[in-house]
Amino acid sequence: MKNICIYGLGAVGGLVAARLVGAGIPVSAVARGHTLAATRARGLELRETLDGQPVVTHHAITVAEQPAELGVQDLVIVAVKTTGLGGVARDIAPLLGAHTTVLSAMNGVPWWFFHGLAPALAPLQLSSVDPQGAISQAIAPARVVGCVTHLSATVPAPGVVQHVAGRRLVVGEPTGGADTPRAQHILALLRQAGFEVDAAGSIQREIWFKLWGNMTVNPISALTGATGDRIVADGFVRAFMSRCMQEAAAIGQRIGLPIDADPEARHAVTRQLGAFRTSMLQDAEAGKPLELDALVAVVLDMAQQLQVPTPNIDTLMGLARLKARVAGLYPDTA
Repeated sequence: MKNICIYGLGAVGGLVAARLVGAGIPVSAVARGHTLAATRARGLELRETLDGQPVVTHHAITVAEQPAELGVQDLVIVAVKTTGLGGVARDIAPLLGAHTTVLSAMNGVPWWFFHGLAPALAPLQLSSVDPQGAISQAIAPARVVGCVTHLSATVPAPGVVQHVAGRRLVVGEPTGGADTPRAQHILALLRQAGFEVDAAGSIQREIWFKLWGNMTVNPISALTGATGDRIVADGFVRAFMSRCMQEAAAIGQRIGLPIDADPEARHAVTRQLGAFRTSMLQDAEAGKPLELDALVAVVLDMAQQLQVPTPNIDTLMGLARLKARVAGLYPDTA
């Protein structure tokens, strides 16, 4: 995989790009607006703390506004917000050749989620994240290797990435495991770049378990403006979150991804993170579209088709969606 392109130089994409280049692995990137201009002018700046000391490095990256400027790639790492995935699907074709692999590193349930799972699940439609199957037509699930991120980074300015915490990535094939040559190559690249990379037995299980924890705290933070510690400290809110998680666990049981954990144990993990601001809260404060579809609406897609009752998740989606619509951060449609 000699030709590697990062699609989206946000927090995660920028961090991956900077670390790859820092490890001597050249990459190109698709970016827009101020990020494009800043990266062209000064390179990509990475800020992090090493051995207790702040460190700033700059990394030269070939960056383009249009994928056609870069040509066919061996590996495309898609790390955009899920709200921007439609635009990626519309424009990505010039990057894709017959053997191009796409590494999907985004929040929530992706368009390829049921690819490789039980055949009985194939008819399920994820219209919230793949309307009319447009994403799957543009980026075929067979191209995809999945990646779940367990790290935190921010973008304090265009072309600048601040690594906050964590280095763990989990990589796996939608059909199971990570033993294919392409998955093994990706694991090696990311490890060379300094990430702590685990091979997933089931990447969908990793996605579902992460979603189980953050599908509640993210929209609640956007609704209330509260940091994670305050959310889990409120008994009424925590109990509501637990009821949502129990409903999601029932869906997981139906799709072969059971949750073997107690909601209170997951809340304890959230509590340990302290006064953190979720990605959705940061987006709300910045006036950016909220990723409600990939985190909540897609769960309701499954629930409706599987006939699993979800009164609490329904309430969470309704309140968060209304809040977002009033702020102009979610499509205001009937």
